[in-house]
Parts: sequence; C-alpha cells; structure tokens
Amino acid sequence: MKPTVLIIDDELAICDSLRFALEDDYYIQTTTNPQEGLAKVRQDMIDIVLLDLRIGSINGLDILKEIKQQVPSTTVIMMTAYASIESSIEAIKQGAYYYIEKPINIEELYLLLSRAVEYKQLSNKVETLHEELEQRRGYNQFLGKSKAMQHVFSIIDRIKDIDSSVLILGESGTGKELVARSIHNTGKRKNGPLEIVNCGAIPEALLESELFGYEKGAFTGATQRKEGKWVAANGGTLFLDEISEMPLPLQVKLLRVLQERELTPLGSNKKIALDVRIVSAANKNLEQMVQEGKFREDLYFRLNVIPLSIPPLRERKEDLPLLIEYFLEKYCLEMNRAKKTFSRAAYQLLLEYGYPGNVRELGNIIEYSVALSINDEITEMELPLSVQTQRSAFTAPSNRDNQLQLPIGMTMKEVEKEVIAATLQHCGGHRQKTAQVLQISERSLRDKINAYNLKEKK
Repeated sequence: MKPTVLIIDDELAICDSLRFALEDDYYIQTTTNPQEGLAKVRQDMIDIVLLDLRIGSINGLDILKEIKQQVPSTTVIMMTAYASIESSIEAIKQGAYYYIEKPINIEELYLLLSRAVEYKQLSNKVETLHEELEQRRGYNQFLGKSKAMQHVFSIIDRIKDIDSSVLILGESGTGKELVARSIHNTGKRKNGPLEIVNCGAIPEALLESELFGYEKGAFTGATQRKEGKWVAANGGTLFLDEISEMPLPLQVKLLRVLQERELTPLGSNKKIALDVRIVSAANKNLEQMVQEGKFREDLYFRLNVIPLSIPPLRERKEDLPLLIEYFLEKYCLEMNRAKKTFSRAAYQLLLEYGYPGNVRELGNIIEYSVALSINDEITEMELPLSVQTQRSAFTAPSNRDNQLQLPIGMTMKEVEKEVIAATLQHCGGHRQKTAQVLQISERSLRDKINAYNLKEKK
C-alpha cells in the first residue's frame, strides 16, 4: 500500500508540480489552506506532510506545532525558500523530521521521503511494542493481561490525575499497596511524596503521633519535634492501608482533617494547610463494619469516593503464566541462581492451585521453590507440600481429620476462641499466617490471643 503524502503550500503551481512528480509512488493530497491541511491531518490517514515554512502571512512552524500536538505520529518535512540554521533547528525542535530547500530537487526529495517512510514504519513498530508491553506489564510492575486486570489499569489511568479519595478493596495479597503506588507514580502527583501508613501494624498509642505529629515537649517523652505523615505527604499522596483497623477516636480526627484540609500537631497552636490526596485500602467489608458501629459512616463516605476492587488471583488465572515467569526470574536473579524452569508436572500444579493468599502467596511459593531446587528444572517435589497435595495452607484448620468439631450450645466467644486456637496450632504458631487465614490484622489477633489467654507454639 502506497504511503499518503499531504502537501501544504500557498503556491498552487508547487502543489501541482509535486503531485505530478510523486503520484506514481505515493497517494498525494494538496491544499493551499493551512487550516484545511490541519483538518485533513486530523481526519485522514496521513503518513507524511510536506509543509511550507511560509504560507502567506502564516508561519509554517505554528502549523507544525499544531500538527504534532493533534496527531503526534504524523511525520512532517519542512519546505523553505528561506533556509537558515536558525529556522532548521527550530523546525527540528518543534518535531519536524527534516527540511528541504526550494527550489526542490526531486531526487533529493525522493530520498528524503523514502527515509521518512522507513522512520514512520519503525516508529509504528515501536509504538505497537510499547502498547503490548503496557498491556503485559500493566502499571508500575503491576502485572496482568486478563480482562479483570485491564479493567483495573483502565480505572487507574482515568483517576490518576484527579484528587478524589480512592478506596481500594480486595483480599489480602492481591496487591492493594501496589495499586496505590501505581496511582501515585503515574499521576500528576508523582513528583511529590508518597507516605504509607499501615493502620493495622502500628499500636494504637503510636498511630496518632505517626499520622498527626507533635511538637517537642507536647507530652512526657516528646524530646524532639515529630512531623506526622499527613504533613510529610504534602503535595503528594497518603496511603492508609488496613484503614478498617483504625480506632474510632482516631477516625474522628481523620475525618476532621479530611474536611478541613488542615491540622494542628499535638502541642502546637499553628495550623498547617494540607494538599494531600488520600488513598486507603481495606480487606474487610467496611459497609458491614459501619452497620455494626465499628467504622464511622461519615468517614466511610469521605474515603469511598472512588471504590476500586482488586480481583483475587483465582478469578484471573490467565495471568498465572505471566506472574510465574516474573517471580521465577526475580528470585533466580536475587539468589544469584542460573535461570530455572518448572517441570511440566510442577507447572501444572501451579496452574491448578487455588492461591487463597493471592499474588503474595504465589511469590512465596516460587521463592521457596527456587531456594530449595537443586537442578535447573524445578520438579513438583520441590514445591511446597500444600501445592503438591492441592490443599491450601489456609484451608479451615482442624483438630481431627481436618475438621473442627464444635458442640451445639457453644457461645460465639467460645467458638471464636476454639477457631483461633486451632488455627494457631495448624499454622505452627505463626501469627502472620494465622491472621491471614482468619482474615484479621496481626494486631487484632494479638489482642484476641491475650484476651483468651491462648498459648502460642514457640
């Protein structure tokens, strides 16, 4: 298929002569009106524009600038009877491929057009590869080519440059923090700070000072001033992970800051204006917590302006090959191991596994396998036992035959105690794993262990 060339020149004779010289090898369109030329570039599939530097009283560089703004992929060659170093440099700066002097040498023009066509084809290939890579890798190393993840990437792209609050919802291990980082790193605030606070990992007594800060001498032990995360995030983004674990008294203070967009650190009389975008995340049902009185309704609506749900890995298994490849390469590199592969049987087990711990669990499984493997091929026997037997390490724990026997008449507190105790035993006393199984934070698990006086396996 012949490339299409648009000639924009105020001299009709030049347009006609160039048409006659080039029409055997190119589809030629001409116009003496620069605005008509711009319309053709927008509406038609124009490959190359031959643009005069002077079109009556109009500066061709202004038309060049508009072409590159409206259709950046269009290749433009400037034509000029007033060639100078300054004009040629400015044309290249504005995005022109090259320039040619009048009167035009047809052989020179043919050579230039041939190179321009090659350049155009190469640019199209690069753009296609870039688009494929973006679809393959997603955002900010957030991998996924499934429809579910492409939908997530689409939402990120639409919300990255606005300041509305985002609430990220999803099971543990789905990558909620990575989504928050993607929103920040690809948006208009990417040059500002990103501060992260895990509300479930910080003791309640310290969470307030971590968020809001304090002045020296504000309380006993405050030997120096501490800048809170709110202020540290000014001009950027504050990510509040496990927001469901924030105590009710702190929820009130958080709501006030969200409403007023300013705060006063403890021990200070000075208000600090805030320009911070809030992104929060939860793996619990906040609506249910609101109904139970465990989470403030007004705060929930403040945070949940734009909800973004991350699908669990079991609902996007078409992404498994991509994720397996990524983690395998990552851990081989980190452990300084030669490139490894999975045997057919091992790979099939990985594809069939349920991944209740989602992407985080997949990464752990592959890290384990790379660490323990002896040869370049990882066999099914070098996978974790839970994958070999297709039984998740996070299935319901048991005291006998993988079943927890609960007599009728037990109170809910007694049931909770028995379930926590059995899960602790099943997980070998591992708190983090136990908390993931029960879908509660480690802090909540610690409080329940203390409340029920449960003994942990050391």
